[in-house]
Amino acid sequence: MTLPGNRIWAVFAVLATMLTLWSVPTPASAQVTAFKQAVAEAASSDKDIAAFYQSNAYQSVWTGGSNLERSRRVALIKALDSADDHGLPVSRYDSQTLLAQMKAAKSPRDMGLVEVEITRVFLQYARDVQTGVLVPSRVDSRIVRQVPYRDRTSYLVNFVKSSPSGFFKALPPKTHEYTALMKEKLRMERLMANGGWGQQVPVSALEPGQSGNAVVIMRNRLMAMGFLDRTASHTYDAKMAAAIEQFQKAHGLAVDGVAGQTTMVEMNRSVQERLQSIIVAMERERWMNQERGKRHILVNIPDFTAKVYDNGKLTFETRSVVGATDSDRQTPEFSDVMEFMVINPSWYVPRSIVTKEYLPQLKGNPNAVSHIEITDSKGRRVNRGAVNFNQYTARTFPFSMRQPPSQNNALGLVKFMFPNRHNIYLHDTPSKSLFDRESRGFSHGCVRLADPFDFAYTLLAKQTSDPKGMFQSKLATGNEQTVMLEEPVPVHIIYRTAFTTPRGHTQYRRDVYGRDRNIWNALSQAGVALRAVQG
Repeated sequence: MTLPGNRIWAVFAVLATMLTLWSVPTPASAQVTAFKQAVAEAASSDKDIAAFYQSNAYQSVWTGGSNLERSRRVALIKALDSADDHGLPVSRYDSQTLLAQMKAAKSPRDMGLVEVEITRVFLQYARDVQTGVLVPSRVDSRIVRQVPYRDRTSYLVNFVKSSPSGFFKALPPKTHEYTALMKEKLRMERLMANGGWGQQVPVSALEPGQSGNAVVIMRNRLMAMGFLDRTASHTYDAKMAAAIEQFQKAHGLAVDGVAGQTTMVEMNRSVQERLQSIIVAMERERWMNQERGKRHILVNIPDFTAKVYDNGKLTFETRSVVGATDSDRQTPEFSDVMEFMVINPSWYVPRSIVTKEYLPQLKGNPNAVSHIEITDSKGRRVNRGAVNFNQYTARTFPFSMRQPPSQNNALGLVKFMFPNRHNIYLHDTPSKSLFDRESRGFSHGCVRLADPFDFAYTLLAKQTSDPKGMFQSKLATGNEQTVMLEEPVPVHIIYRTAFTTPRGHTQYRRDVYGRDRNIWNALSQAGVALRAVQG
């Protein structure tokens, strides 16, 4: 990004003021002492800034007259002026006010105070653009992602050793996704400036063969969105049905070419709504600004998919079922490492399900859920007929419950383990019909896979020449079998309602848990705003 001419002159005007200040005819030692005292005083309220300036003997980083410090100031102003490109809260940095403060400095003491203020703004911007504006868990307790925060002092230590412009370029995520989202953000901002996609379709549904004003409006909207080539047709014809199918694919909808009620709701969403989703996705990408793993698994909750990536390329994909929308069943967001798979697994029923769902049934009928074993603290099977279940509460119930391996086991025939405190894992399921649903939030939080065997073969292919044969031989025993992964695989459970593809339209999904809405509200409160860009 190039600074506008008036911004460049403002920067150089400040530089000239600073050079004049440092040439004031007072004893040099007095100037230096006043400057350092002011820096120490202003930095005292921030331990990281104070530690840095103490370590460099309170020398200037920004406000001196050297060419290097001039280049640092110019690079900083340029970076702050591009903050809106990243969907950051521009008011947090306010380069205009920073320039005014520099220009108003009238003494070495004033300059010392400005020095620390510039550093404060620098640190705020650096952290925001690198690892995000928000703390995820403060927005939603089920976003338990460990954000890779860098030590604040390290920003300053590394900055003074680096090319100023190169340092700022290296801060944002370097993923293809972040770059593509940023490009899409600018495109949407231009669309917003030009009126968006035009009039909303004024009906709740349309079907092929229909004609009339609503069809024309839908036609125009599809053309504006890039799903339909220019046409003067007034009829919902085959080309329009094909365009609807492409729209449905790009929005995770059932693909039938019919603009039903759900399709129409998504079609009538505004550019502003989609732009919010993109800005939220960029913030989420900053929360994951770290190495994902040469091979890694990506589970996107609102996309209802699980994917395997090798060296940045998609090598396997399957549909998934995720946690239901109830607050205690939603799938959390986090990253961990898959270490092993269990073939013919037992299902050890979570305590919450035992006490909330099964105990009430057992009180009414001791033989309820008979396919589940009841076990004592030593794992021994309990005789149901010898137990008075009515004497127990959720707190005092002393037993555990286990479903042995079988075709009808709740986990199916294989589960994939990345041990974590949330007790979340990937697994097979006997309930195959759920994968045909458009929206697939049905589990208690774990992630069910539509093609678990193929998923297993993909993982095992790294350690055996016959992954299918190895898997099937262990499956045929009917006994629980643990297979360690020789190379553990990072698993990232994410939540993206906007994401890009190497080719084609940006993908949008419904905000099934309302988390993106909460993130946008928090970003908005922090100062992030939508903008329209001419051009």
